[in-house]
Amino acid sequence: MKIDPVRKRERMVREQIEARGVASPEVVAAMRAVPRHLFVQEALSGQAYDDRPQPIGFGQTISQPYIVALMTELLDVRPGMKVLEIGTGSGYQAAVLAEMGADVYTVERIKELHQQARERLARLGWRFVKLKLDDGTMGWPEEAPYDRIIVTAGGPSVPAPLLDQLADGGVLIIPVGGTRRMQTLRIVRKEKGLVREEDRGGVMFVDLVGKHGWEE
Repeated sequence: MKIDPVRKRERMVREQIEARGVASPEVVAAMRAVPRHLFVQEALSGQAYDDRPQPIGFGQTISQPYIVALMTELLDVRPGMKVLEIGTGSGYQAAVLAEMGADVYTVERIKELHQQARERLARLGWRFVKLKLDDGTMGWPEEAPYDRIIVTAGGPSVPAPLLDQLADGGVLIIPVGGTRRMQTLRIVRKEKGLVREEDRGGVMFVDLVGKHGWEE
């Protein structure tokens, strides 16, 4: 029997997100509102709400629902904040942020994913998300500074250009690891020019590739 995506999404929120401690009403509402099954390949749409990442082509993935919710909650986004996302992928994270009222700028290095995300976000109603095709490790300097920066790929360190583009009082979240397969979710806060970092446990993401990331 085919299950309604709305019911699947509600179950995802209840069992994978709320049950694991994500408590922000704004994050929960956004995860409940964004149709995740429309951000994966059509053949995998039935698995979109499973408790795992899903492939989106070109060696990239859409992150596990809980990880999207956790990173979004840690980012502490408020309506009207200017948010830079590195790694557009399918556009799902950008849609969640836009649903929360953020002014979203997102950078993707793979042309096909960039084009697909642009078309998908416009078709689904998030027309005001700004997209750029470029090396994400360089950020989007022309539009800086940003109140929040979220990196949805794992790199060897925090790219210096992203720190430079983070506003004072801003928060940056990125998976960082000494190797490609051992990463820690890191929260970076900038206060009065000083940078403070905090690790929040192990994660696994696709590689952050670029001048200030891993080499291809």
